[in-house]
Amino acid sequence: MALRHAVLAALLGAELSGYQLAKSFDLGVANFWHAQPQQVYAELTRLENDGLITGREVVQDTRPNKRLFHVTDAGLTELERYVAATTKPSFIRDDLLVKVQAAGHVDTAELIARLTERGALARTKVEQFDALLRTLRGERTEEEYLRHGTHVGPYLTCLRGLAFEEGNRDWCARAAAVLQARLTAQDEGRH
Repeated sequence: MALRHAVLAALLGAELSGYQLAKSFDLGVANFWHAQPQQVYAELTRLENDGLITGREVVQDTRPNKRLFHVTDAGLTELERYVAATTKPSFIRDDLLVKVQAAGHVDTAELIARLTERGALARTKVEQFDALLRTLRGERTEEEYLRHGTHVGPYLTCLRGLAFEEGNRDWCARAAAVLQARLTAQDEGRH
C-alpha cells in the first residue's frame, strides 16, 4: 500500500485541509497507516498534480488562507483499482518483540519496564478509540450504526485499531506478569 491510497481513502468522508488530514492520520488513520505531517502534505501535492484530488482556496479573515481537498473521479477510480487488487498479508515488525525475544539473556526488570510502558500506551489508545467510536456513532448503538451509519469504513478501521490495541494491552500485561513471576522465582531460588 502506498501513502497515496491512505490519503485518498481518508478524503472520501469529507473535504479536508492538509492540517485536518494530518490530524486524522494522528488518530483514526494511524491505526493502519503511519505518516508524518510533512509526508501527508507532500502526498497531497503529488495527488493534486496527478489529478486524483483537487483543492480549493478558502479565504479566512483572522487566519492564513487554507486549501480544502477532495477526491476527484480519477481518484475514486484509482481507489477502485486499488481495492480490486490482491491484498498482501500483514506482518508484525516491532522492536519490543525483538527485546522480549531476548528474555532470559537480558535484564528482565528492563523488559518488564518496556512492557509496562507499551501496555500503558495501549490503554490510552484503547480509550481514544472508544471515544472516537462513540463520536462516530452518536446516539446510535453500534449495531444500528454498522447497519445504517454513513461512514462505516472509518468505523470499521477504528474497530480494528481498538482490537489491535486491546491485544497489545493484554499481551503486555501477560508477558510482564510471566517475566515478573520468573524473576521472583529466580530471586527466591537464590535465598
